Amino acid sequence: MTKHLLRLLVLGLVLAGVVAVVLYRDALSAEALEQWVRDLGAAGPLVFMLIYALGTVLFLPGSVLTLAGGALFGPLWGTLYNLIGATLGATLAFLIARYLAGSWVERKSGGRIRQLKEGVEAEGWHFVALTRLVPLFPFNVLNYALGLTRIRLSHYVIASFVCMLPGAFAYTYLGYVGREAVGGGEGLIQKALLALALLAVVSFLPRLIGRLRQGPMLSVQQLHERLAGKDKPLLLDVRPAGDFNGEQGHIPGALNIPLEQLAQRLDELIPYLEKTITIVCRTDRRSAKAALLLGKHGFADVHVVQGGMTAWNQAGYPVE
Repeated sequence: MTKHLLRLLVLGLVLAGVVAVVLYRDALSAEALEQWVRDLGAAGPLVFMLIYALGTVLFLPGSVLTLAGGALFGPLWGTLYNLIGATLGATLAFLIARYLAGSWVERKSGGRIRQLKEGVEAEGWHFVALTRLVPLFPFNVLNYALGLTRIRLSHYVIASFVCMLPGAFAYTYLGYVGREAVGGGEGLIQKALLALALLAVVSFLPRLIGRLRQGPMLSVQQLHERLAGKDKPLLLDVRPAGDFNGEQGHIPGALNIPLEQLAQRLDELIPYLEKTITIVCRTDRRSAKAALLLGKHGFADVHVVQGGMTAWNQAGYPVE
C-alpha cells in the first residue's frame, strides 16, 4: 500500500510540474533564465544543469535551455553542461516511467505493444543511439517511452550522452553566437556562418543515415526467393487500401501502410528497426519515397522491389 501511495505521489508531482510549465511557459524565457543563473555566481553551472534536468522531466522545450547554455557558458563548457543536464533529465524521466508503470506494462502488454517492446528491447542501445541521432519521436516523450522497456539503464545513459553530442554542440554554439551578436563580439560573421554550417550538418544527418542504410533494389525473383527462405523480410506494401485489395491483388503476408500514412504510422514498424524491410507498390517510384522516409528515421536495411506489383504479376507469382 505504501509503495502504491508513493507511486501516486510521484505521478502527482510530475503532472503538477507539467501543468505549471504549460501555464507559465511564457515566463520561462532564455533571457530570464540567463539572468537568474548569472546572479548565482560559481553555483550557476550546477544549478543550470539541475534546471535542465528538471525541465526535461517536465517537458520544457530543450531548445530554450540549450540556447541559454550556449549564451551563458560558451560553446565548449555550454555543450558539456547542456549534455549533462539533458542526460540527467532523460535518465530521471526513464526511471520515473520504469518505476511508475514498467511492471504494469509488463503484465498488461499484448499484441502490438508487446511486439513494440520486444523489438525495442532486442535492439537495446542501438535503438537509443538511432533515436538520439534521428528524430523518430520527440525527445521528452521518448525518454518516458523507453523507460517502459527493459533496456539496460547503463546502455541507455551512455548511448544518450554520446549520440546527443552533435545536436547539443550545434544548438549550444547557436546560443553562443546569439550572445555575441547582442554584445557586438569580434568575428561575428565567421561565427554566424559556422553556426549555420553546424545546423546544416545536424539537419542533414538523418538524410545521410537514410542514404547509408538504404539497400539495393530487389528484383521480383530475388523477393520471391527471400520470401520462400527461412529468414523472411517484412514486406511493406505502400499502395492505398483500394489498390492493395484491388485488381493487382497483393503478395501473401504483406503489410499494407499507404505511403501517405507512413510517417504517422512509423511506430508500427519499430520492431523492424534493425531488420530487413522490402517495399512494394504498383511500380517502384512511390516505393523509393517510402524507402527514403524509413532510412531517414533510422531503419537499417530497406529495399525497394523493382517493378513492384506490376512486375510481380507479370512473373506469375502468387497473389491474394
